[in-house]
Amino acid sequence: MDQSSLTARLTERFEELPTQLRLAARWVLDHPADVALLTTREQARRTGLSPATFTRLAQSLGLPGYDALRAAYAASIRRRPEGFAGRAGELLERHGDEGDTALAQDMFAALTEHMQALREPDSLARLTRAAGRLVAARHLFCFGLRSSFPAAYMLDYIHALIGADSTLVDGAGGRGIDALRRIGPGDALFVVSVAPYTRLTLQAADYARQQGAGIVALTDSLRSPLAALADEAVLVRTETPSFFHTMTPAFAAVECLAALMTARRGRAALSAIGASETQLDAFDTYATPRSTKRSQA
Repeated sequence: MDQSSLTARLTERFEELPTQLRLAARWVLDHPADVALLTTREQARRTGLSPATFTRLAQSLGLPGYDALRAAYAASIRRRPEGFAGRAGELLERHGDEGDTALAQDMFAALTEHMQALREPDSLARLTRAAGRLVAARHLFCFGLRSSFPAAYMLDYIHALIGADSTLVDGAGGRGIDALRRIGPGDALFVVSVAPYTRLTLQAADYARQQGAGIVALTDSLRSPLAALADEAVLVRTETPSFFHTMTPAFAAVECLAALMTARRGRAALSAIGASETQLDAFDTYATPRSTKRSQA
């Protein structure tokens, strides 16, 4: 049952519902984005109702529970206007209705739920498999464009810090993609893209696959064209009340991958990190208490 069907049934049956269920139904009808993005507990808190009331409302519609209703509304959110301008219009309308504080709360509630999703068994299994493939690579290439670039950059930065061979596929004048001339069997491409997917990112993944390299994708859906090209796909959620997709879960996933890879490299990673710190200290890179005193001297 999709959101439109649920909305029609709630509207039709609204006056027949008991008082508590009617209050929950009014919330669902008036706040469809919140139904999709906020946890049941948070929705109960905002309405002053119990989570069990929302469960009973869903069951009165023939659903097993409120999570099923939320899933239908979340699917509708994913079918929001494709363009940033269309979603920005939704954002402005919602801001006008609810104000700054409610919008900020909804943003952080959505991010909290997305982060919690990374702890689910399937997500942890994907992260573990991806880390194993990345750490086993002879040479790692990291690639991401536009909003996905920082996540690719972060993994490349930490991968080099722990003493592993790494190349960030980036360069002035559009020459960054030239780095993939060296990719081949035994190597891996860590590639990042979420909807709307950048065409060059998909081309890079397809090229690396043709050259025999392994592909680890950080993307937002198993239906992503990037996931179809990958040997391992780490999935992150990106929808928020804002017009722009969030990359916060992607950064968290990269930090987890980096920690797993460091642990798997063991003492080799420790040695490399020590050498990195020595080099950074030689250039007085950070304003640590020791370097501040040395500068004053």
